[in-house]
Amino acid sequence: MGAVLGLCSAAQLACCCGSAACSLCCSACPSCANSTSTRLMYTLMMLLVMVVACITLAPGLHDQMKKVPFCANSTGLVPGNFKVDCDQAVGYLAVYRICFATCLFFCLMALIMIGVKSSKDPRAGIQNGFWGIKYLVVIGGIIGAFFIPEGSFASTWMVFGMIGGFCFIVIQLILIIDFAHTWAERWVSNYEETQSKGWYSALLLAMLSCYALTITGIVLLYVYYTKPDGCDLSKFFISFNLILVVGASAISILPSVQEHQPRSGLLQSAVVSLYVMYLTWSALSNSVGECNASFTGDKQESKEDLYWSSFDKQSIIGLVIWVLSVLYSSIRTASSSSKITMSDHILAKEGSGGYGSIEGDGGEAGREETKVFDNEGDDVAYSWTFFHIVFALATLYIMMTLTNWYNPSSQLSKENAASMWIKITSSWLCVGLYVWTLIAPAVLPDRDFS
Repeated sequence: MGAVLGLCSAAQLACCCGSAACSLCCSACPSCANSTSTRLMYTLMMLLVMVVACITLAPGLHDQMKKVPFCANSTGLVPGNFKVDCDQAVGYLAVYRICFATCLFFCLMALIMIGVKSSKDPRAGIQNGFWGIKYLVVIGGIIGAFFIPEGSFASTWMVFGMIGGFCFIVIQLILIIDFAHTWAERWVSNYEETQSKGWYSALLLAMLSCYALTITGIVLLYVYYTKPDGCDLSKFFISFNLILVVGASAISILPSVQEHQPRSGLLQSAVVSLYVMYLTWSALSNSVGECNASFTGDKQESKEDLYWSSFDKQSIIGLVIWVLSVLYSSIRTASSSSKITMSDHILAKEGSGGYGSIEGDGGEAGREETKVFDNEGDDVAYSWTFFHIVFALATLYIMMTLTNWYNPSSQLSKENAASMWIKITSSWLCVGLYVWTLIAPAVLPDRDFS
């Protein structure tokens, strides 16, 4: 599905190069809604930014990166009397500038799109077109950001990054919970319609696999992030989150919950439990003290080795989850079965607006002739402003994930109490949001959650 829809965004990108390229790609492209194609194009932009940011962290570019303008012109001082050492932190500082320019671009787009109600608005062309110009603006912004003197830029922007990263984690939680409910409901519906043991086995296998990974994660966290003496805070985090996921799983099969949501079950709980354990692991990786497994047996590691080892398994998993979340929000269409109201603002609405025409006749006839048709003639399928705000926050989340939520100073320490509390709080919020989707229909019987 993603590959097919991706052809639509490829066709739009080809149109930046001229009519010949546009005609060639559009002839091989299946029809898709303009709202979907546009979201995929912005997703492609985000993925390219992520790739460029990853390249700046490559060890092979370390010596060349030290020649960038912000290292040559830097005052070298940040609050706290720490001196920024471009010999060590140049990769991190480059990631900060790349994401700074990209975040500003999406913030600017969010301001421009305030109040747009349909594609008939003159600003719709800016949202759905001019891709060549928009890519040039982003590239120019990134180049300009490299001329920003260091000073206190990194330490100040890190604060924005941590706040924005936390906000995107919340949005990511909503998408994951929506995905869990959608996945379970679709498979349960298939089983009820076909009575096939294959669907039942698939449901059971998926649920058991997620719970098995969750239990394995809990055991590994106790082994690597706790000690018989001490590490009380780490033990509390792991134990408390274990109690939370067990409680959430029990709530999901309560008779009162099943009465209002007969398709709610342990598969959703298993997915949420696995994600909560990932957040717990990510939080403990930034914990302060000898209980952090990142330091055990490796205390003589040099700062440079510590720097290049920052892009570790935690960062890779975080980026994979981010990519899947962004793709899901771009492709998935919100329906009346969405369990969280806020997901309607993140995902596009089904059947929104009339079908305009890019070429040929209007209405349904035009929809048959054009490859990327306008489905927002009467009403936008999603909030354009909120969409760009989400992508701005996603950019900050990329920045913090690629730098492993480190403090961008010469210390390059894996200990970061602020990021630890952000992530552990996110795990508690995740369980709270999921439990609310379970009990809301019973607590608010007068409200329609169908």
